[in-house]
Amino acid sequence: MTVNRRSARCVTGVTITRPAPPGVVVGAHPTGLPGLSRSSFGCEIEHYDLTEVAMGSKHSDNGSPAGAVAVDDPAKVRNVVLVGPSGSGKTTLTEALLASTGVLSRAGSVVEGTTVCDHDPAAVRQQRSVGLAVAPVQHGDVKINLIDTPGYVDFVGELRAGLRAADAALFVVNAFEGVDAATIALWEECASVGMPRAVVITRTDHHRANFGNAVVECQAAFGAGVVPLYLQEGDALVGLLTSGENHPDERAALIEGIIAESEDETLMDRYLAGEEIDQDTLIADLETAVARGAFHPVMPVCAATGMGLTELLDGITRAFPSPLEHEIPSVTSVDGIPQPRVSVDPDGPLVAEVVRTAVDSYVGRVSLVRVFSGTLRPERPVHVSGHGMADRGHEDHDADERVAHIYSPLGSSLREVPYCVAGDLCALTKLTTAETGDTVSAPDQPLLMAPWDMPEPLLPIAVVPRTRSDEDNLARNLNRLVASDPTLRLDRNAETHQMVLWCMGEAHADVVLARLRAGGAEIDTEPVRVPFRETFAGPAKGHGRHVKQSGGHGQYAVCDIMVEPLPRGSGFEFVDKIVGGSVPNQFIPSVEKGVRAQLARGLHDGTPVVDVRVTLVDGKAHSVDSSDAAFQTAGSLALKEAAAVAGTRLLEPVDEVAIRLPDEHLGTVLGDLSGRRGRVLGTEADEGGRTVIRAEVPSAELLRYAIELRSLTSGTGTFTRRFCRHDPVPDAVAARSRV
Repeated sequence: MTVNRRSARCVTGVTITRPAPPGVVVGAHPTGLPGLSRSSFGCEIEHYDLTEVAMGSKHSDNGSPAGAVAVDDPAKVRNVVLVGPSGSGKTTLTEALLASTGVLSRAGSVVEGTTVCDHDPAAVRQQRSVGLAVAPVQHGDVKINLIDTPGYVDFVGELRAGLRAADAALFVVNAFEGVDAATIALWEECASVGMPRAVVITRTDHHRANFGNAVVECQAAFGAGVVPLYLQEGDALVGLLTSGENHPDERAALIEGIIAESEDETLMDRYLAGEEIDQDTLIADLETAVARGAFHPVMPVCAATGMGLTELLDGITRAFPSPLEHEIPSVTSVDGIPQPRVSVDPDGPLVAEVVRTAVDSYVGRVSLVRVFSGTLRPERPVHVSGHGMADRGHEDHDADERVAHIYSPLGSSLREVPYCVAGDLCALTKLTTAETGDTVSAPDQPLLMAPWDMPEPLLPIAVVPRTRSDEDNLARNLNRLVASDPTLRLDRNAETHQMVLWCMGEAHADVVLARLRAGGAEIDTEPVRVPFRETFAGPAKGHGRHVKQSGGHGQYAVCDIMVEPLPRGSGFEFVDKIVGGSVPNQFIPSVEKGVRAQLARGLHDGTPVVDVRVTLVDGKAHSVDSSDAAFQTAGSLALKEAAAVAGTRLLEPVDEVAIRLPDEHLGTVLGDLSGRRGRVLGTEADEGGRTVIRAEVPSAELLRYAIELRSLTSGTGTFTRRFCRHDPVPDAVAARSRV
């Protein structure tokens, strides 16, 4: 990429990789372009070759990253997602691995906000990851794509994207805090998609760290398949496969665990008979055991001292599965016809998937892509397909686009590469229609990959522009956010006239609102209004008379109606019982139209009226002054009079919820549901010592339930909801709602 004096723009974080000319000092400037001041940006920029384009605005001072190298063989790639609770040390470990492999001159700091992966301003402010980031390292002849994911439950969508992009998971556990319920939930998230997992115990230098105890806790929480591959002795590691003679019990447990997953069925018998199994066989079978997902080796690592970093890289390259061993999701044509399974073949048909979308104010849309088959090359046309997300505000779309450049992402930086083969990750810019979950394929053979499960956002936040001038900024930024975040749903509620953002939780909402404001939209939040309805409390008659005469053509319409409530969900019925033509046939639809319009407008505070039958029984007309408009008005007046006689009842939406939680929290949650006017339909046992509660709860009681359920269950409870029906509101609640 070249910047010249005619096309120069303020680009944040661009790095000049060729030597600067005499007199130009390379350093950090407010423009983000090292070595150049703002004043020099207008016309003094000469032709400089740029090989990195940043996706974020944060300047990292941990040294210039090394250049990217394209991989030719999928067997030389390892895609590893780092998973663990917030604060376990995933980002710090990634920084240490980047520094130890020479990608960075020194590791950044989470506290100082200088890490490669936490480049988002919200991540710097919260001192925790809020989005997925990729950091490739080279170990020997193998490229390792480290995929750092957030550990906080609000960002589980980013975790699932990382699981989709990876072939194995490195589960990060803090050596002195142990395994809590949130850690177990993350482990189950990985297990649900069959992801091979290994465990790394971090922060082993802490004064309260105990590697042995951490291993025991992991085994108790994750199962017997968790077995140490290395042991810690002081500041050194002991490899149980290579030098574990002084730890015979641990070595035996490791070997037996590996052999149990071996494809050689005679190996266990030979081992039990006393035969010494050679290391090459054990290492080969170690990779098989990890790939099958039932065996989870454990390694201690200290990012601060560097202990275990080389051993961890060795373990990833030798024991983790390559993309060749990862089954590709099924594919169909864009019209849903099943297609033959594709293989991880650089020469095969192009099948890639957008696993994350970022929208940068300078670079534009940046798509993180996992190539499953074929090879992506620059200056080539591709087909982008996105289907099945209409309920989240992502309409089905198909478009042919052109790939301009291909980049290897390093946190927020993009380093240009000549191609990206099957099994590797890359970043594409300016695919204008691409959204997270879209399939990228060849234009002459467009395909669609089976989608992964997206979490449902359950916390509503109502936003309003502060001034009229903010409306356009808000709409533009909302479209960007929804396109980049599939866990965010935008609901423009026609009944409450609110713009509601459905988020995963408070931390997610905080990030979303911060990004909206950073985009120039001044916004406020307001309480979310529940879309109530009304119905008649009983049957009543109504008389509507609309007679006006003020010179010229007058207005004359009289109608009598009978209104009666119907069972919930029946809707509206209109019955014509006119006898003798008291209301001419051409005006009967006018009465119905006027009644329908008044029902939609509501009778008191704009709340729609539902589930009623209106019967037209009598009326009068004038041969000259009667009209369609007059009878519409008469019908509306008759309905209002009937409502004044019978009275109305407020109806509220009721949702059916399914709450999954550990058994020990069952009593607490059931008691809380009772306080929310919930009606428990039943409970059923679920796997892992959990219970599923099925209940019906008024929607008004669920506005902040995503937060409150976590508090009640120490972060372990989850729930889903779907609209069920409208039910009458108790009088005491109705009185508060009408205030």
